[in-house]
Amino acid sequence: MKPTTTILVTGANGQLGKEIQVAAAGYPQFNFLFAGKNDLPIENKESIVSFFKLHKIDFCINCAGYTAVDKAETEKELAFAINAEAVGNLATACKAADAGFIHISTDYVFDGTGTAPYKTTDLTNPVSVYGKSKLRGEELAIANHPAVIIIRTSWIFSSFANNFVKTMLRLMNERESINVVNDQFGCPTYAADLAHAILQIIQQYPDTAIYQHIYNYSNEGITSWYNFAIAIKGLTNSKCIVNPIPTTQYPTPAKRPHYSVLDTTTIKNTFQLQIPNWKTSLQKCLLLLN
Repeated sequence: MKPTTTILVTGANGQLGKEIQVAAAGYPQFNFLFAGKNDLPIENKESIVSFFKLHKIDFCINCAGYTAVDKAETEKELAFAINAEAVGNLATACKAADAGFIHISTDYVFDGTGTAPYKTTDLTNPVSVYGKSKLRGEELAIANHPAVIIIRTSWIFSSFANNFVKTMLRLMNERESINVVNDQFGCPTYAADLAHAILQIIQQYPDTAIYQHIYNYSNEGITSWYNFAIAIKGLTNSKCIVNPIPTTQYPTPAKRPHYSVLDTTTIKNTFQLQIPNWKTSLQKCLLLLN
């Protein structure tokens, strides 16, 4: 790693991008360029080319993405433009600039029919437009950059932007009771923890051998959306009644994976990461929100 490394963070105003901005203060050896969609609309190839000509980029963390899972079912072209084609163009630009590239992907590349934590080598089979667009983005990133690192993550929450935790806090404050799905299982991920993990990985790059392109990252511990909500209720002393319901009682345009637990063994072993339990990180997040 060079004495001063310039890191471009796309999608800088989303959950992960915001958390990297907070974490940046602890990494004075890095020079950060934070680009929101107005600064760098990644679906515009010419914008990417111009940005890389204007700045000397040593590393790019792509946090940008089309994340409206249900809307993607009717906005397929836009979802693929941002989640797939744009990723390929970023990968190409990074390769031409001899820059490292970390791309953030999702558990939605799996169909959710598994019963054991998904390994990075397990077969993908996305069941939604969003999942398909993210998988295509992975494929283009690998095709266009020989040393890309793809991090699949799940159930992201943060004190920034919109997410499950903030939605639950609002609903619990507004209503006497709410219904939450109890038959979808996964691992919540605190964006602040992921932000620090990414920067720790960059600190080691390229000294740590990249054994494969794809890694999984989520916080430790498996839960359902219902039990996630119950934890939020308990930590905030909410009086709201939380009722468990099956997915069939909460239909959505896009199909959700029933089981999307990610096996994080490889990323922990490769980069010597210590990943906290999601409940511990939830407490930290709630302290910032209350």
